[in-house]
Order: sequence, then C-alpha cells, then structure tokens
Amino acid sequence: MSIRVRFAPSPTGALHIGGIRTALYNYLLARKHGGTFVLRIEDTDQLRFVPGAEAYIINALTWCGLIPDEGVGFGGEYGPYRQSERKDIYGPFIQQLLDNGMAYHAFDTAEELETLREQLRAEGHSSFQYDASTRMRMRNSLSLDATEVADLLEAGVPYTVRLRINSGEKVMVNDLIRGEVTFNTDELDDKVLVKSDGMPTYHLANVVDDHLMRITHVIRGEEWLPSAGHHVLIYRAFGWSDTAPSFSHLPLILKPDGGGKLSKRDGLRLGIPVFPLGWVGNTPEDSFTGFREEGFDPKALLNFLALLGWSSGTDQEIFSIAELTELFSLDRINKSGARFDYEKAKWFNQQYLMHTPNEVLADLVRPIAAEHGHTPDAAWLARFCGLMKERVTVLPDFWTKGSFLFQSPDTYDAATIAKKWKPEMSTLFGALPEVFRSATEAADIETAVKAAITEHQFKLGDVMPLLRIALAGSMQGPGVFDMAALLGSEVAAERIEKFLTKM
Repeated sequence: MSIRVRFAPSPTGALHIGGIRTALYNYLLARKHGGTFVLRIEDTDQLRFVPGAEAYIINALTWCGLIPDEGVGFGGEYGPYRQSERKDIYGPFIQQLLDNGMAYHAFDTAEELETLREQLRAEGHSSFQYDASTRMRMRNSLSLDATEVADLLEAGVPYTVRLRINSGEKVMVNDLIRGEVTFNTDELDDKVLVKSDGMPTYHLANVVDDHLMRITHVIRGEEWLPSAGHHVLIYRAFGWSDTAPSFSHLPLILKPDGGGKLSKRDGLRLGIPVFPLGWVGNTPEDSFTGFREEGFDPKALLNFLALLGWSSGTDQEIFSIAELTELFSLDRINKSGARFDYEKAKWFNQQYLMHTPNEVLADLVRPIAAEHGHTPDAAWLARFCGLMKERVTVLPDFWTKGSFLFQSPDTYDAATIAKKWKPEMSTLFGALPEVFRSATEAADIETAVKAAITEHQFKLGDVMPLLRIALAGSMQGPGVFDMAALLGSEVAAERIEKFLTKM
C-alpha cells in the first residue's frame, strides 16, 4: 500500500510552530516514499472554532512550502476533508458500534455526573471516571432496561454515545518512535464518541476518517499518546485492526529557558515568535508576530524545525528540503523533548540569507525599503544586498543595519571622532571629494584615496575610521570602498563634504 499521511489540525486559533514541525515530518515521510500528504481540518468542536483559523493554517503551510496533495482547498477523491461536512458519513459507523455492543447511549446530565462524583469522593475515591466500575450506577443503555431506553430515545432526551471498554485487559500500541506502549483498560474511561449535539468527537471522527482516507501512518504530537489506547480499541471495535495505521508520537518542543511545553505565553514573555505567521486577535494579548514577520526564510525555519527532535546521524546542519527528504526516517526521531533555541533559529536564517542570490534577496528587501520611502532600481538593490547579506540575521536587518546606504547619516560616531580627528586633517578631507569623483569602481577608488592619504602624510589607520564614519555615520557596515562604489562617486563626495562641515 502506498504511504498516505495526514496533518489534521483543529481551527481553534493560530497554528503553533509545533504544528508546523508535525506537518513537516508528515510531509517528509510522504515525499521520501512517493506517498500522499493530506490536510484534514478537524472541526468537530464547534464551541472552540475560531473564525480565520482555517485560512491561517492553509496560509502557514503554503508559506512554508508544505503543499498538501489532498485536503481542504486542494481537492482529492476522499473528501470532504473538513470534518464538520462529514457528519452524515459517521452515522452508519456509530450505529455499527451500538449494534455490536461496543458503544452505548448515555443519558446522564451534568448534574447527575457531579452527584456521582461527590458520592465517590465520600466513599474515599480520589477521582471519578466513567468506566466499567461506575457506568452501572449511571443512566445509560447498559444500566436501564430496553423499554426505558427506547422511551428516552423516542422522547428526544439528550444523550451521548460512549465507547464500551471492558475491564482487566491490556491494549498494546506499537509506536514507531517509542516502541511498545501498553495500556490497562482499567485506567481508560468510556470515552464519549458522539456529543449530545450529534457531532462526533475527535476520537471517533479521526479513526473513521483515517480508515476511509486510507491513512497508513499517523504522526502526531506526544499529547495524543494517552488517547492511543482508546483509538486502538475503536479500530478493534470496527474490526479494522489489520488495516490500522502505524502510530508515531512526536516529542514536545520545550521552553527556551527549560521545562515544559513551549506555549504562546512563552513567546509573549520572551519576545520571540512561536507561530509561523502573525495573528491579529481580539486583544493585544491574543495578537502576535510570526516568523514570517520577523523576516525569516521559510526554508531556514523548516531546516531548524527538522532538527528539533530528529537527527540525520551526521554533523551536517544545513539541509535543503530534498536532502531532508532523502535522509528522513521515523526511527531517528528522539523520544525526549527538544528545547526551542531562538538564537539557533536565527543562526539558520543567517546561513540561508548568506547563500541566497542577491537578486532574490532584492525582491524580498524591496518592500522593506518602500516602507521607508525608497524605491531603488533592481541592480542597485541587488548590489546592496550582496554587500549586506553577511552582516544580517533576518530580513529587517537589511534596513536597520544598512539604512545609511539609502540616506545620508545625520549623526556621527562621536567617540571615534574624538580619538581620531585632528584639525590638520581638514586639508586632506577637503581634497577627498574630488578624489572620490575621479573614480567609480571600488578598486580604483581605493587606489586614489590611499594615494591622497599618503600624499598628505597621514597613516591609513588614522584616516580610514573617519572616512567610514563620514560615509556611514558609524564604524559599522561593509568595506569603505565597496560602500563608496555603491553610493556612487557624487553621493560619496557629498557625504565627505557634509562630514567636513560638521567637523
């Protein structure tokens, strides 16, 4: 059977960066084996539905280059791929479980459940679980006679449908990352399969959908491992054990400063992105920037995320998607959590920017320059990117670290000037504008300027810092003569004249 994997997020808000890693691992496995990557939107919990979240998920995957082969917005023969549109599909499967005795109707109200919880507490039980030990004390089709159950159903009394779990059994899940994981059914509750509004829960819907969509591998977060026992039992209840998918539960992405799962609150607390794209919520606390807005290359982000829990078995760190696809395997995913290191993420982005063609960078930098009122021609902007790309970490750095190449500095590095400037240098700096106007290429400018410095009997080490400050305002930036060539002879000369006036 061809490998088919699915990424199945819920539209309950913005997609966390951990979700992107889950999608990436699914994508890599599918691509490596010539399989199919499916996007399914699991929106059975309508109370938690957030408008715009589904579009955000699709936009985030598209920006990252993780394009589904099938799914919401992408088509496919196993649709619909939005669970809320599949409600009628689940009906016969629910009835099958009721008919074969693997599920039952439960008519308990919230008040009745709370009453039993209090009774059990009074009897010395520390917790309440709806299972084989308690269900006969409740109102359900197992504890009531058939006539009463029929009357309740006829009267339209609200009910849920619960999975019937036998006590005293072992359930084994063969996890491809963690090995054999065993559950005792006495520790599993009779999970709700259908809510009182008739909508199936995640547990039923994801099993039915994975079966109907012929999913071969379920790769999902560690938080779903406790539910794996229930899911295996549901496959068994349907008689689908032989065609059940293989399970892989990914390790957590941990906080940068240690301990616990990385959350949105950690991003706000530490001032770092933890989502792929920005999100505008109802309050400032619910609004945040993303890796895209911070100026990350999506390929660099994927490279960083791939190694956040998976190892290639080599010392190599920079991988293309093609290389990741070739090397990827589930058995190289770690069991333990991986610490989210934002500085390392920036390092990856820096490496990608350094190796991106200047013309490509120019297209990315152009909107940033336009925001500040500058519209340089393509050739100039590509040369600018070439000079700056080894000095930046994220895209906005091209402006914050290189704005002086777009506009003349108004302030100068006073500390360096105090150390280096001598009144007798005025003659040299008065002659330099014409020297700059005499050449256009960096090498020719360098030859002419150095000759002038020697002619005026100054040392290069005393003059060059001042010349850099005259052009850039500070000691930062590319080589002096490269800057001068990019600025152009006339602009460079005018900056020297402006600097001399300040002095």
